[in-house]
Amino acid sequence: MANAPQIKIPATYMRGGTSKGVFFRLQDLPQAAQVPGAARDALLLRVIGSPDPYGKQIDGMGGATSSTSKTVILSKSARENHDVDYLFGQVSIDKPFVDWSGNCGNLSAAVGAFAISGGLVDAARVPHDGVAVVRIWQANINKTIIAHVPMAHGAVQETGDFELDGVTFPAAEVQLEFMDPAAEEEGGGGSMFPTGNLVDDLEVPGVGTLKATMINAGIPTIFVNADAVGYTGTELQEAINGDAKALAMFETIRAHGAVRMGLIASVDEAAKRQHTPKVAFVAPPKAYAASSGKQVATGDVDLLVRALSMGKLHHAMMGTAAVAIGTAAAIPGTLVNIAAGGGEREAVRFGHPSGTLRVGAQAQQENGEWTVKKAIMSRSARVLMEGWVRVPGDVI
Repeated sequence: MANAPQIKIPATYMRGGTSKGVFFRLQDLPQAAQVPGAARDALLLRVIGSPDPYGKQIDGMGGATSSTSKTVILSKSARENHDVDYLFGQVSIDKPFVDWSGNCGNLSAAVGAFAISGGLVDAARVPHDGVAVVRIWQANINKTIIAHVPMAHGAVQETGDFELDGVTFPAAEVQLEFMDPAAEEEGGGGSMFPTGNLVDDLEVPGVGTLKATMINAGIPTIFVNADAVGYTGTELQEAINGDAKALAMFETIRAHGAVRMGLIASVDEAAKRQHTPKVAFVAPPKAYAASSGKQVATGDVDLLVRALSMGKLHHAMMGTAAVAIGTAAAIPGTLVNIAAGGGEREAVRFGHPSGTLRVGAQAQQENGEWTVKKAIMSRSARVLMEGWVRVPGDVI
């Protein structure tokens, strides 16, 4: 039997925020992969190099972490007042599935640049110099993101002096606005707090009853207090990711929180939904040394946050979780707000394993329900490589 030759597909490898992923235009994918389904998933798994029982993704473009096992598909938007549709696929490293249940806030920073360079944005809307405003429809969660992309000499400006903790080199700043970030459909029929409470008592077998803020904003997220699970909030990756018992504990918290949020019907379903919800722990400000060695002083931050993604402590902070942090911090009475000192606030700077990040959100109560019109934060993005990816032709 003859071996199928490889096929090549136009693609761009980009960094967005503290993540990396393979970007495609929908029109460039093989016909079978232009629609959702098994063929698309099989293609993206092979591109990234999953499933890999060795956990290294050596035979693909993935980087063996949740931050680097990502794919993006973009197309021109037929939706009114939007330029581009953005679909994000979180590829499991060691299991054969792609999780489509949420957005990637970090890669959102690269969507506008890729859309402009790929001809997906009407040229009349792109200035020769200045800032292009790209209106993005986030198709995973049915939300609008506005990206402010710097332009210079008719091209996307990627270099600059904006520094982002968790990224080694400076680049051009891309401001993102996450419009109406609270979920509308999943977990609670439109409520930002699906249980109806700012703080719940979450019963977790083998762990105990934990105070938890469960919020749908940016991405469904479960916040618990660091001291309630034996931590200070200053931990770096190795303190958690090298501890199998700790990882199992956080996964149990995540699974039971997902049930309480209405995202899944039983804890058994959590294994098939790794990307959402996120689980994070918060603490009041305290000095610590970030993973780069940078010293973060108590006065540099309003609170400390550590978050897990795809079963591991994130090396910095997921962009969507940052939206959840900013939103929860703006609402008096949540665990995030309390850790930040309480009261009303429109922005918060939090400490994460790689340093600090500032995110803004404006919250208000309407008919007894909390709403947030938008959350704002700055990231950066850069093309790392462009051309084609190759996969064996018998993949799809």
